[in-house]
Formats: sequence, structure tokens, C-alpha cells
Amino acid sequence: MAAAAAHMADVSWKMLELRARYKRSGSIYEPLKSINLIKPEGESLWDKLDHYYRIVKSTLLLHQSPTTGLFPTKTYGENQKAKVHDSLYCAACAWALALAYRRIDDDKGRTHELEHSAIKCMRGILYCYMRQADKVQQFKQDPKPSECLHSVFSARTGDEVFSPKEYGHLQINAVSLFLLYLVEMISSGLQIIYNTDEVSFIQNLVFCVERAYRVPDFGVWERGSKYNNGSPELHSSSVGMAKAALEAINGFNLFGNQGCSWSVIFVDFDAHNRNRQTLCSLLPRESRSHNTDAALLPCLSYPAFALDDEILFSQTLDKIIRKLKGKYGFKRFLRDGYRTALEDKTRRYYKPAEIKLFDGIECEFPLFFIFMIIDGVFRGNPAQVKEYQDLLDPLLQHTSEGCPVVPKYYYVPADFVELEKKNPGSQKRFPSNSGRDGKFFLWGQAVYIIAKLLADKLVSPKDIDPIGRYIPPQDQRNVSMRFSNQGPLENDVVVHVALIAESQRLQVFLNTYGIQTQTPQQVEPIQIWAQKELVKAYFHLGVNDKLGLSGRPDRPIGCLGTSKIYRILGKTVVCYSIIFDLSDFYMSQDVMMLIDDIKNALQFIKQYWKMHGRPLFVVLIREDNIRGSRFNPILDMLAAFRKGVVGGVKVHVDRVQTLISGAVVEQLDFLRITETEEAPIFKSLEELDLPKHSKVKRQSSTPNASELEQQPDVNINDWKNKSTYEILQKLNDCNCLASQALLSGILLKREGPNFITKEGTVAEHIERIYRRAGSKKLWLVLRYSAAFAQKFSSSIVPHITTLLVHGKQVTLGAFGQEEEVISNPLSPGVIKSIIYEKCNLQDEREAVVQQELVIHIGWIISNSPELFSGMLKIRIGWIIHAMKHELKIRAGDMPAKDLYQMSPSEVKQLLLDILQPQQQGRGWLNRRQIDGSLNRTPAGFYDRVWQILERTPNGLIVAGRFLPQQPTLSDMTMYEMNFSLLVEDMLQNIDQPEYRQIIVELLMVISVILERNPELEFQDKVDLDKVVQEAFNEFQKDHSSPKGSEKQGDMTAFYNTHPTGKKGTCSYLSKAVITLLLEGEMKPNHDDPCTIS
Repeated sequence: MAAAAAHMADVSWKMLELRARYKRSGSIYEPLKSINLIKPEGESLWDKLDHYYRIVKSTLLLHQSPTTGLFPTKTYGENQKAKVHDSLYCAACAWALALAYRRIDDDKGRTHELEHSAIKCMRGILYCYMRQADKVQQFKQDPKPSECLHSVFSARTGDEVFSPKEYGHLQINAVSLFLLYLVEMISSGLQIIYNTDEVSFIQNLVFCVERAYRVPDFGVWERGSKYNNGSPELHSSSVGMAKAALEAINGFNLFGNQGCSWSVIFVDFDAHNRNRQTLCSLLPRESRSHNTDAALLPCLSYPAFALDDEILFSQTLDKIIRKLKGKYGFKRFLRDGYRTALEDKTRRYYKPAEIKLFDGIECEFPLFFIFMIIDGVFRGNPAQVKEYQDLLDPLLQHTSEGCPVVPKYYYVPADFVELEKKNPGSQKRFPSNSGRDGKFFLWGQAVYIIAKLLADKLVSPKDIDPIGRYIPPQDQRNVSMRFSNQGPLENDVVVHVALIAESQRLQVFLNTYGIQTQTPQQVEPIQIWAQKELVKAYFHLGVNDKLGLSGRPDRPIGCLGTSKIYRILGKTVVCYSIIFDLSDFYMSQDVMMLIDDIKNALQFIKQYWKMHGRPLFVVLIREDNIRGSRFNPILDMLAAFRKGVVGGVKVHVDRVQTLISGAVVEQLDFLRITETEEAPIFKSLEELDLPKHSKVKRQSSTPNASELEQQPDVNINDWKNKSTYEILQKLNDCNCLASQALLSGILLKREGPNFITKEGTVAEHIERIYRRAGSKKLWLVLRYSAAFAQKFSSSIVPHITTLLVHGKQVTLGAFGQEEEVISNPLSPGVIKSIIYEKCNLQDEREAVVQQELVIHIGWIISNSPELFSGMLKIRIGWIIHAMKHELKIRAGDMPAKDLYQMSPSEVKQLLLDILQPQQQGRGWLNRRQIDGSLNRTPAGFYDRVWQILERTPNGLIVAGRFLPQQPTLSDMTMYEMNFSLLVEDMLQNIDQPEYRQIIVELLMVISVILERNPELEFQDKVDLDKVVQEAFNEFQKDHSSPKGSEKQGDMTAFYNTHPTGKKGTCSYLSKAVITLLLEGEMKPNHDDPCTIS
């Protein structure tokens, strides 16, 4: 009987459904009828999809704008606003359901309707974006928040609704997500891009996204820093989404299967790699102020799958779950005040220390349970899917028609806030008003439908990820970077190398040493270009006069880009790396630096090459490289190429014509020239026209001559006050290049660059000195003349960015002088002005040596980041001070070697030496001076300062810098980087490296004492200078010396004392700290065994 009843129920349900279909036949846009029909068990595929179709129609498509296709953030009221980010997920939901309907032959037009709902939304976003083409043009040249694409538009008209001052529009993640879904949808067969104007616009969006690694933005939550004070930050979630988008769209044809060569999108492989490096450096943090953030979930998992490091993925995901997961969803981030009962909704920004109010009562978002369900499906983890489905189901609300609704968040009501703070997790939370009165959280609804379709196996991961962003570990071995971020498990690539000699006589000369090379003439018809010629070719990419868009910005092509073969206007082109360019900056004159750069480039290519085909690395050998005493190192390197291993990298040397067959070929088809247009002119490398059998001059100077020539025969202080006439006379009579440089510098400051001398203007004369000094390798003269001519190495900019993304700050400025702190990437012009304003106040050479140091440190931190552990702030002037001190130590009683006379490669080696852990045999004064100059701190130092501050109500002060307990503890958390930077700011005013190191030791001592004595705390402001002085006074009592034998305030002996032991510095510091603590009152401790009652 029961079976018969069930059968009758099934039949009656199907009759009702057939009747409903018959009523709406003839139209693909179905009215919202019979939505509350009870679903019987054992549904057919049609029935299952119909159930989700009705939910999508009533909760999503009902709210889609009929004009722009955008989805509003609020589904009620007038003047609806649409966020790009939310609309994209809504479009993805409609698309996912359309993919499911493709399995049904007679779908009653639903596939078409759903697909075109997605297309309408995507084209609506494109329409809004293209109306702001002028902003794209400005942003790709100079990425500023005021010039970025807007991320909120009017849902009805597509107009701008907020100015940049009213809203944090700069959201790299939104533009990146648009590009990612664009590729996914087109790959599934949708036609979204219609003409060449749109193709060129998308290419320009790619130019903007490529720079994500250096552009602080406002992130997914549109608030920037955690403090909600209007300041943008570099977000892992934005960089990761950009990286995923670049991987997806690289080489993609926007016209799909019907496209041709000019609808293909190009991505700078090196820019993609910089985003990859930045992401790995930032994670598991979200940003400086966000220790972790739920916004990372869509970045790490669906839809981006941006990370290819499984260990880092697990660390990041574990931290998100551990810190943010609750019973009702995930918190967005810790101390998030959004929609809490205590948030003042009348103010856009928070007051200082206000975020402490939200600690423990942050809203929880069920949305992130849904992302974890999707992640479980993709990773084949049914246990994870079930766990989060069980957590999600009780949280869902329902409409009057019975449709499930995802609440936007669950909050703690005002009456329960105090109880929740006292006992976290004890109070019931209440849902936001989603699902009632037509109010829906469309982002949540969209992702919920996608998750259900996946969990019910109505669509597969391959359906909604047709380009294969996620690849299971077992399938990763043979994946190219074409769509996916995941390459071979072990990147043991063999780099193909072509040795090119710039002249035939150089080729003959090298041949006598068994080194086989080719000349430019011998590789013809293949052309050899400098990377700057390739940059010139890329200027034509994405040009659109109608939209006012120029081509690719003037950005250099990196090592990965120059390791491909290019087909340009019918020519086959190979490129040599930027390291072989004849730079105007003197570091390129040092052959040892060139050798080092070649090894670094090969290591870099080996590590990051992820394309099918071998990289082709062109080594350009110039005659200038083998002149002087540097020939043997060059010969050793070339011999290593012949043996097949250079710096640990496997290489294969052969002729260019042979190597081309295994290389990656890039067709630059955007250079389409019509009959009426003039073809652009590109300059290929030309062979030097020298007699074939003439002798190559190897020795241009003797090693000792440079030492003599570097010394000026004039005293600059004597000549500063002499008349211009006298200086000119001396300049004309002087043969010493060093003296000429100094005298020209005086004239430059006094008379200006256009003042006429015997050899032209002062500026021209200095340039001539610079060239002559370069040919003779006179490093002191080179540095003087480079500083006077204000030479600037453009490669300093990416190296500063490298330091920043490794979580460091950089300061430029001379030791003991005012420094400029760089905490965000800056343009070359700004960096140059900082260097020449801050670094040459006392010694002009400092300005160019600081540039050297930044370049060296950038390379070192990329290859050996462990050398910078404990160094949060890279103070370039202080590092130079440490290097000079090291030279004094090495010299002993002899005069120290002049840092400015050393070659750049010797400067780099000295830097590497001082970065190594200090040698045991060295005195403690020297060790403290070096460590203090490097700003090195022990492990856990900043966490310990936080613990001290918790027990110091009136704060800490040192060298006039005050670190208050409040609002510091209320504004920040122990583990966030911004607190560590605040501690560094407190130590900034200390002017002696050895004293700074004593202060660091003191703070560690205070921390240990407080940790072991929980009943103690400081009552007054702790003046660290006074504590050190007290310790030093005690030290002097124990080490009294005959009267007058040493100065009363000379702390040299104290600095040179071992830290530990009975008479060590720590014992004196401990005594001073305990004395200070005992002057105050003790906190009562109920566990104290001495307490009677």
C-alpha cells in the first residue's frame, strides 16, 4: 500500500509539472510558478535541475538588472548599486547551472537563458569598465587609487556612484576575478568578447593586473588595512587572484574557437613570476595588518587555485581555520567590526584603538563554509564536504516558497556582547535579515548553488573549471603554465645556451682556448635583439586610438621573457637578457658582477621556468669583458658552460640554429602592418667590423696603476673656498682623473651644470671623466663622477619591491642622518629624488653606493632569505656603516681599506661576509656593532616586547621615542607585522649600533624576568636609557680603574663584555630591571603560597 501511495504521489507530481510546462511553452523566460511543489524521492535529472533552476530564478535572476545585466548588492529599495565582485559570482552561478542543463537534450531553452544571463552580466561589467578606459590608461602608467577602475556601479545605468574619496575602488582582486571567469566561460563555449576594441581593452586590463605585486589596494572587504582608516595594503588575496588570472589568460584567444591570431592575449611571464614570488613571500599572512583572512579561501581554492606550494597551502588554510572558524561560519578577520552591534554605522572610518571593541564578537559568515564544501569536492575529500554541509544546513534560512537562503552573517546582539566577550562562543548568534522581505545576499546564494550542483554531482569540477586551474597532485607532472599554476613536481630543467661573440676576431681569440662561439652574422637569418628592442615591439600591443589606449608600458623584459624565440613581422628573433645591456650605471663595468648576474639568471630560469620547451639563454661576450685582469674568471665561466654545469644549473651549449627546435616560440601577431602603414624599425645586434686576425687587447692597464690613479692630488677642503678661476686653471692643468672629478664637482655645485669649461659644459666634462674612469676601472673616480652626474640605476626599483614583498622595510639615507622609510613600492623618479636628497649630504659617493647595496641585497634576499632573518628594517646607510667597521676590524692597526675604492663585486662579497653569523673569535664590541648596524634581533623579539607592553601601563621610551601601551594593544595584535614595525620605529632614534644592541638585550632580559614573575609589573613609564645607565653604573663599580685612566661616560668596556655569566652585561641589566620593578607595587596573586588569607 505504501509503495502504491508513493507511486501515485510521484505520478501526480509529474502531471502537475507537465501542466506547468505546457502553460509556459513558447517562452524560454519562465514565470515563477509552482515553486513550492514538494519534491518526491528518486528524482530524475530534469527534476533535480528544475529544483535548482527555480531557486536561481527566484533568488538570483529575479534581481538581475534588465539593462546592464549587473546584480545589485541590496535586493530592495531604489538606486540599487552593483559590485563587480558580487555580480561575477552571480554570473558564475547562472553559468554553472547552464553547464548542468547541457546534459539534457530537450532543456526547454533553459541552457540558452542561463548562459545568456551570465553573458549579459559579463558584458555589463565590460561595458562599465570600457566607459572608464581613460582610468585604465592612467593606472597602467601610474597606479594610484584615484585613477583606478571603479568596483561599484549603478545597477540600472552602469554609471559611477561613488568618487574615489568616498569609496575604496582600488580592488585588484575584482578585475582579476573578471579576467579569470572571462577565460573560464569562453573556454566552455560562451561568446562574450565581440570585436577588436574589446580585445585591446582586455589586453590593457592585463597590463594593469600584471603590476598587482607592487600595488597596495583595498582588498575584498574594501577597507584596506584592518584598522579601517583609509590606508591600502598589499593583500595576498589580491596578488593571488591576479596571478591566477594571468596564468589563465596567457595566450588565450578571446574569440574562442572562432578566433584568429589578433584576438590572443599576451602576458609578461616575468610579471606573472613576480606575482608568484610576492604571493609566496606574503603567505600565510594576508597583509601587514591582517595576520590571516577568510578572503584567502577563494584565492587558495575555487575559483583561483592560485598556490602551487602544497606545504604553504596547508599552513595558510590551517591558520584560517584555526583563527577564524566558528559555529556560524568564518570570521572575515580578527577584530572585524563590520555589522557588529558596537560598530558606529554613521562613520566610514574607525577611530584609533576602536577595533579592540570588536575583539571576540566579530560577525561569522556562513559563506566560507560553502567555499570549504567546494574545496572538498575539488580535492576529492568527502569527509570535508560532509563536515561543512552539516555545519551549514542548520544556518540556512528559507523563503516563504521554501527556497534555501544563505544569511550574509550571524551577529551577537548588543544585549549579549559582554557575556560573549567574557565567555567566547557561549552566546547564540542571530542571522542577518537575508531571505526576509526580499533581502538576499546574492554572493552567498550564488556560491551555495555552485556548491550544491557540485555536491549533487550535477556538474563536475572539470565543468566549472574547463581550463584546469586545479589539477590533482598525481596529474601535475606534465602540465605547462598555459592555464594552470602547477608545473612539474621537480623543475630539473636543462637551460639551452648560445654563446655569441660580438666580433669575428673575438671568436677567433676564444677559439684558441677551446671556446666555440657564433657571431651575429653566423646566426643569420635569425636576428639577435636587446630586450629593449622587444619592449619597443610590445609598445604596439593593445593600442586602441578610439579608446585612447596606448600599448604596453615601457617595462623591461625579464630573464624568462628573453629565453623564448619570437616571430616578429616574418623574422625569427632571439633576445639577450637585460644583464648584457650596456648600462649607463657603472656596476656593469665590473666583469665579476656580470659573471655573478649570469649565474643568478640561470638559477632563476631553472627555478621558475614552467613552459613546454627549453629556455634559450643567449650569452653575449664583448671584447671589453676580456680586457684587463678579469679575463681568467670569464674564461673559467665559459669553460663551465662547455662542461655542462654552471653554478649548479645544467646547461647545454650549441649553435642557435640547432637550439631553436627545442625552444618556446612566441608569435607576436599583433604587429599587423597594412600596405599603408610603415613597418616599425628594430635594431638587431650587429657584428663589430674589426680585422679578423688583428690581436685582441687583453691588458689595458696594470693592476697597480688603478690604485695610484684613484688617489686625488688635491685636497677638496682646500679648494672649496678658492675662486672659480683658480679651479678652472687647476682643472685645465690636472691629469689626475680623481682630482678632475673633485674639482668638477665643486664647479657643478657653485656654477651649475651648464657652466662652460675648456672641455665643454661642467656636465659634459663630468660625463667624460665617468667614461674614462669606467674604461680604466677606477672605482673611486667612477663613484664620484656618477654621484655628481646623479646617475641612477633603474634596476633598483624591482629590487626594492623584492625587499618589501619579503616583509622588510627599506630606509635610504646616510648613517647618523635623517632616513626615508620606504614601506610601499615607489616609482623610479621618487626613489631617485630620495637618494639624492637624503644620501649625499656629507659624502656624495653615498648616493651611488646605496644604489649598489639595494641591488646586491635584492639578489641576495631572493636566493638566501635566511641571511636576513631577524632584520625587519633594511637600513642601507647603517649597513654601509657596518661594512666600513668590518674593514677597520680587518685592517687592525693598519689604515682601513676604502670602501669606495673597491669594485662592486668586492663590495658584494664584503656585504655577504657581514651578513653571515658573527665569528666566535671576535670581541663582543665588534659583534654588537655589526649586529646593531644590521638591525638584527633575536627570534621572538617582537612578541616579547608585546608581552612587556602588557605589563607596562605607561609604556616604554628610548632615545626620546615613546611606545604607549594604549592604543597600541587595542589597535594591534601580537603577531601582526605592523606591531613589529612600531617597535622598530621606537628604536629608530638610537644613533649608536652597539647601544641599540644593548637595548635589544635589555628588552629580552625584561621579558624573561616578567615571564618568571607574573606578580610583577611596572608602575611608571619605563625609560630604557635610564635602566641601561643604572646597569652601567653598577658595572663601573665592579670594574673601577685608576682615576683619569678612562672617561667617566665611556661605555666601550661595557659593550665589549660577554652578555652571560656572573659579570656579563645581562646580570647588570637584570639587577637594574629588578630594582625598578620592586620600586612599584606588586599585583595580588591568589596562587601565591605565601598568602595567608
